[in-house]
Amino acid sequence: MTTRPLTLVPAGLRRPLAPILAIVLLGGLLGVAPVAALQAQQAPGAAPPPAKQSSTDQPPEDQKEAGQKGDGQVTLILEEGQRPLLRLAFPEIERKGHLSADATAAADVLDKVLRDDLDQARIFQVQGPWAFSVLDRTGELEHDMEQYRSLGNELLLTGEVTEEPDKLVFAGRVYDLASGKLVLGKRYRGEYGVARRVAHTFADEVILYFTGRRGLGLTTIAFYSDRTGDKEIFLMDYDGANERRITGHHSVSLFPAWTADGTGVAYVSYLDGRPGIYMADLATGRKRPLVTAGQFNTSPTFSPDGRRMAFARSLDGNTEIFVAGADGSSPIRLTFGSAIDTNPAWSPSGNEIAFTSSRTGHPDIWVMDPEGTNLQRLSTEGTYNDGAAWSPDGTKVAYASRRHGVFQIAVTDRVSLETVVLTSGSGEKESPSFSPDGKRIAYTTSFPSRKGRQTQIWVMDADGRNPRQLTEEGNNYSPAWSGYPK
Repeated sequence: MTTRPLTLVPAGLRRPLAPILAIVLLGGLLGVAPVAALQAQQAPGAAPPPAKQSSTDQPPEDQKEAGQKGDGQVTLILEEGQRPLLRLAFPEIERKGHLSADATAAADVLDKVLRDDLDQARIFQVQGPWAFSVLDRTGELEHDMEQYRSLGNELLLTGEVTEEPDKLVFAGRVYDLASGKLVLGKRYRGEYGVARRVAHTFADEVILYFTGRRGLGLTTIAFYSDRTGDKEIFLMDYDGANERRITGHHSVSLFPAWTADGTGVAYVSYLDGRPGIYMADLATGRKRPLVTAGQFNTSPTFSPDGRRMAFARSLDGNTEIFVAGADGSSPIRLTFGSAIDTNPAWSPSGNEIAFTSSRTGHPDIWVMDPEGTNLQRLSTEGTYNDGAAWSPDGTKVAYASRRHGVFQIAVTDRVSLETVVLTSGSGEKESPSFSPDGKRIAYTTSFPSRKGRQTQIWVMDADGRNPRQLTEEGNNYSPAWSGYPK
């Protein structure tokens, strides 16, 4: 990537451096109230609201003999790096009775997504059906458990799919192979098209049970793409699947930012000819302007309480940071001076805003309080640092840092200011965004190709390991990882 000069427009636009679903749960986690319903919104691209709980549903009959919480069972809380991965036997999901072509296809999707989710969690060593041809399985659970144990497995996950009129029913169970007891059981019912969501939901339940942390299956990444010929805002699942467009302005729409409650995505658009900040309501699909006064408004970011929005605005040829109400009302200027100040990022605590400033002669990451005082320089290495993103616990800030002429993803500790560069090699890496559990970072990589320079979204572990490409169609930029669904 060539260096972009710190003129007004590049500085403001350089953000890359910067039917209705119903799934009814019939069974439940033993000793924990089961999920009663998962309801998706009607608007395209919207994320379904959180599952509700009910205390009236009963577990499946085959779960009633298993021990309940409080009978001496202990939930093992695992943290990465503390012990080897749990060895999980996961035979092929069983298809019960005659399944229609639609149900069979949905069962295939469910099986694949569930396996991928468990593997991506970095908690389990998943042993799949291909490994079980050497076993003498009879279909009798107690006998087969011993067979799975013989391959060194500690856990067994079984799945069963049946079909009701126009609906798929999935029952998932996890057994402790040492004791032979059922530790987790869930059953879901929904239309064929929700198979991915069912898989994500059950995977998240399994991850939560063994780690005490929610999984990422129901989180979403917002981004913008030129795949339609215009630049529009898109959403995709955390694993890169289920991409869907949420704007259709046939203009230039950039830099998505999630509201604190996850119900909307703010973005920058040239809809009226000048860059302004707009809001897309994911439940209704409605778009409305937030900040359009002046010549140039960009880079929205919301306070964690959802009451305020910081953004960058051009004033007399210079870009400064402002803060306003979440609806764009009553903007107040925070930064002053001849330097370019842009790309604000509100901290999870709400007590600080990180931003890019050229006040030292080249772009660096700085932090200040929400009143614009107590400024501190955060980045001290690299020749161009931009696009700050906070870790969910507020202890680290990731950003793009130019090292030896190439942008890489760096992370700086907020207290010690110790900096680690996570990426290396050719290809410009920019626009980092942490997952809500702090274990992953989404980012962009730009590289030459036969079609010209291509930019795609990738994801890696928060320590830089296991990079994986998520997008392929068109050029894709500025990933913004949602929080957990409320």
